[in-house]
Amino acid sequence: MKHLTRKTITFCLLLLPLGCNSTAAKKDSTQQLQTISAQPSQKPSQQVSKSNQWTPEMEAEFQQRAKRIITKLSGKNYGTTSFESEKRSYPRAMIDFLGGNREKSIAFLQAEDADAKSHTHTLGIDFYSSFTLKGQVRKYFYFGKYLDPAYRQRMKQAMQLLTVEDPLKRRFPERRKFWARGTDNCDSWVDCRNTDNLKAMRNSAVYLFAEETGNEATRQAYKKRIRRNISTLYQIGQGEWDSETYLGHTITAYLNLYDFAKDKEVKSLAKAGLDWLLASGAMKYWRGGFGGPTKRDYGKSNCVWCSLSTHELGLYFHDSPIDDPKPSPDSVHLITSSYRPDPAIVALAKKQFSKPLELLNSKPTYENWKPGNDTAPKFHETLYFGNTFQIGTLAKGSGGDWNGFKMMAFNQERGVDYFVAGTGTKPNKISTSTVGGDNIAQYRNLLIFLNDKQETPFQFFLPKSARIVTKNNITFIGYEKTWLALTPINLNIEGINETKTSEISKIYPQDQILTATGTGNSYSGFALEIGEQETHGNFQQFQNAVLTKSRLDINKINNGVVEYQGVKGKVKLEHQALDLPKVWRNGKFHDWKNHFAVYQKSQGEKTPIYQGWKEGQIHIEAGGYKFTSKLK
Repeated sequence: MKHLTRKTITFCLLLLPLGCNSTAAKKDSTQQLQTISAQPSQKPSQQVSKSNQWTPEMEAEFQQRAKRIITKLSGKNYGTTSFESEKRSYPRAMIDFLGGNREKSIAFLQAEDADAKSHTHTLGIDFYSSFTLKGQVRKYFYFGKYLDPAYRQRMKQAMQLLTVEDPLKRRFPERRKFWARGTDNCDSWVDCRNTDNLKAMRNSAVYLFAEETGNEATRQAYKKRIRRNISTLYQIGQGEWDSETYLGHTITAYLNLYDFAKDKEVKSLAKAGLDWLLASGAMKYWRGGFGGPTKRDYGKSNCVWCSLSTHELGLYFHDSPIDDPKPSPDSVHLITSSYRPDPAIVALAKKQFSKPLELLNSKPTYENWKPGNDTAPKFHETLYFGNTFQIGTLAKGSGGDWNGFKMMAFNQERGVDYFVAGTGTKPNKISTSTVGGDNIAQYRNLLIFLNDKQETPFQFFLPKSARIVTKNNITFIGYEKTWLALTPINLNIEGINETKTSEISKIYPQDQILTATGTGNSYSGFALEIGEQETHGNFQQFQNAVLTKSRLDINKINNGVVEYQGVKGKVKLEHQALDLPKVWRNGKFHDWKNHFAVYQKSQGEKTPIYQGWKEGQIHIEAGGYKFTSKLK
């Protein structure tokens, strides 16, 4: 055992995922966590050589969280293997294996697929859907030694058949469906869908299958695709940026690649991808919540542990007063992996940096791989961190499947509370529902939200525990430690809407909807100022300061120009119907062309996170740690 580091010893003692050969370690693991002792075929040195170094304390906490997840998820029904149901059923079965139900788990994992007749070209093994591929990878490479040898050999033969040529270029006579009502179907031998998370699953799996079976041409083709996709992260960011729904799926796909690739260069690429993805997730994760602008927001994630990605991020970061009540079976990929995010990334997630802090970030267009789509960002994000809150906005607001306004505020018991604002009438889609025409200007804790439609409906999502006080036409909202002053701009604040609150009650029983409607034929919206103890003392003092010092200037409202002078600082917006809004931050005109950086502090040094536009690396300083990741 002399060749093992302290970190490796700790990891072996508790989980034994890497085939450690210590009898004492095996005995100890049985006492602490009975059955997390699956051993993949690779040697320990191959698995841990490039992993980021955690302290023993960090590792021990991770193991305890893993133990609680396994205990909570073991003994459940798995589901089926029809269509792409393996998305859930395979991880459930693998978690159950770790929980001690080995025979049941293995019997399910190697049972004949429900759609075996549709997969005769791969000997009845389902290698079609990306979600299924992700599960098949860990089933074969990690749990493979527990499979029946004949079944495992059949899987390998199927891999060889699948990858003898590029399966994405091979065609079936007819298109195949992923589910009964699916419309995005394929006629290729493997999932053709091109979202970032599905691509990561497909490319990682096909690469590993080709590497395992010696189909070199296919392996090299997928190695190039993997490099291109991960390189894009380090150049302009991710098209499916900060997805509270799908970020976790992309992470688990690259965990497969990191854990099982034999090519050291590919393993290094996988680590680079994971480092970047975890850093991006760390910026939006906080105390079990996930907030700020996000791509592919489905409106069901405005509460702690509600975002799908928090299940994976939380296993690494946690920092929440409550445990994840409904952990994801996909956690099995993290639990059985040797990858750990760098301590600097963990510190970033825990917000262990100097505050207040303002970042001016950019996000690329969704299909960023297409020619010409990398010339400039599509989205410009302002992300501000106070001592008790973090708020993020997009210059063009919400639209499509992205949200452009979301705040999280500290809550001692729940972790965080949310404040979401937007135009539209659908409370269950408040994050993305919009009438169009939104412009937002933000300077630190001040912002102006302006819409150019007539009688625009506005919605505000906030907790029922919030205190609401109206003085001089300003609506003051008190969270536990964070205070808001909402000043209407040609806007009639109607109060709590009981009908809309009832509509969200099943998902958000502790929250409510406040509604407002634009008045007249001009622009409408609101100015928002945020305070806390560090800036204003208490809620009453915050109200007094806003009432005496803050001013809203709407003299040029008919031209779409509004200025708000806060207690400290000011912000000005000139609405633009088609282009980015014209913005003045504390009196200085903001030139969007000078802010292409993926991550950049609004002023000063390149901390706690910095990534320039097309510079090829990301740098993080947080919690006393420094970390730089770049592609070689």
